[in-house]
Amino acid sequence: MKKLFFPVIAVMASFAVFGCSDTKNKVAEKNAEQAKPAAESAENAAPAEAANVVQVAKTITLANGAKVTWIQDNQGEKLNPRSLFSDASDSLFASLNLPDGIPASVSVFLLQVDGKNILFDAGLGAFGGQMLNRLAALEVTPDKIDLIYLTHFHVDHIAGLVAKDSTGKDVKLFKNAAVYAGKVEYDAWMNDIAKNDLQKVIMGIYKDSLHLFAFGDTLPQGVIALDAVGHTPGHTAFQFSNLLVIGDLMHGYALQKDHPEINSNYDMDKEKSIESRKRLMQYARDNKLTMAGMHLPPPGFAE
Repeated sequence: MKKLFFPVIAVMASFAVFGCSDTKNKVAEKNAEQAKPAAESAENAAPAEAANVVQVAKTITLANGAKVTWIQDNQGEKLNPRSLFSDASDSLFASLNLPDGIPASVSVFLLQVDGKNILFDAGLGAFGGQMLNRLAALEVTPDKIDLIYLTHFHVDHIAGLVAKDSTGKDVKLFKNAAVYAGKVEYDAWMNDIAKNDLQKVIMGIYKDSLHLFAFGDTLPQGVIALDAVGHTPGHTAFQFSNLLVIGDLMHGYALQKDHPEINSNYDMDKEKSIESRKRLMQYARDNKLTMAGMHLPPPGFAE
């Protein structure tokens, strides 16, 4: 794949990719096993070193003092192709000047507050996921994860919940974690969506530590579950302090930040997806929230 070097662009909407001004110079390591925690390495790297490495994690401090770390779960660069956005006209897409595709990621987020380690989503797992390597670089093992909040049940968000044992059987990876999922999302995948074998297996493995919530519920550590329906039947956003975890609200940030009426082809209910995207983007603007998105371009935050 051709390497993409794109300039920082001042956006027309009120959102900008968080930290874009330092993505050319602030970095973490290509190889997570050799990495320091990304926030530290990004701040301390010499300019000559910074030019040669790729950012895979970034830690920010929230208004209440909690730490949240973006973790890139995919390996290398990710560009979402023009074909993913059938709703966009050719002229609109051409106006982005991104002919090779829209910069994106597959990401998870680690919230650290009051001695707790909280994951938002669990990533790709056996399908190429790098989350465990990134967590190891942060000195966080699976057994140290206390809570997992799931935005929805697509494979790139839940496959990382399991691992293979010595016999090749899927087993629980996060043995000490309570897993929280929306009841609407759970019921849809268990009963209404046809291709759900993986979802049923994983939810079965976690049945003893699974907790279902409703939109509007306040979850442990004060995390609030918000209706983001459209991408999937029970797609959920989460608010904590001035952080808004938006899940898959956007697959092409460079396009959808100014054109929330454009869906990705992954969005299951287009009308509801548009409504949720417009509503939550406005909510983030009104409340000066930092958005954390599972498919935002590195470094995963926008405000």
